Amino acid sequence: MIQLLVGLGNPGQEHALDRHNAGFWLVDQIATAAGVSLKPERGFFGDVARVRLQGHELWLLEPSTYMNRSGQSVGAFARFYKIAPENILVAHDELDLPPGQAKLKLGGGHAGHNGLRDLIAHLGTPNFWRLRLGIGHPGDRDAVIGFVLGKPPQSELKLIEQAMEQSQAVLPQLLKGEFEAAMMQLHRSNRSDGGKSAAAAQPGRG
Repeated sequence: MIQLLVGLGNPGQEHALDRHNAGFWLVDQIATAAGVSLKPERGFFGDVARVRLQGHELWLLEPSTYMNRSGQSVGAFARFYKIAPENILVAHDELDLPPGQAKLKLGGGHAGHNGLRDLIAHLGTPNFWRLRLGIGHPGDRDAVIGFVLGKPPQSELKLIEQAMEQSQAVLPQLLKGEFEAAMMQLHRSNRSDGGKSAAAAQPGRG
């Protein structure tokens, strides 16, 4: 079952609205809904909160390192609380899904995502759960860095927020270890893009 939910992003107000901070947005929403605030924990290189959802405890973590050093924070937290990688869910922005879609998966590569790359290095395994929050793709791999570090237009932001709401709806199942049911519910609720997603056809990231 999921014991730790990590949101990936970059710290600082200058990055707060970046697409790259979609993982932070989700964790912030969960904390707000639970009536808690994340607090800085220097030993874990991040901001931490603990929530209780339907009888299950869940740690929330937002690394305060920059994205490419996210593993330093998650590794320290997981070692201290003896949380196995397969009990960790990492929420992150996903170029290969359009806005409005979110997907769950266990393991896999980093696909060029620097946050995932560092997590795999520090945890020593890719076998942690990922919640992939679609942000779309600019259509040109040379434009990826500016795209992920840019603010989505309101139309795209609304779709991303809908996907985050759908993701929160399956949290109770994840906390009970009902992964297949959670995946089916989330993937079923994904907004259809009519098969026209440019994301799937555009490899590569910044």
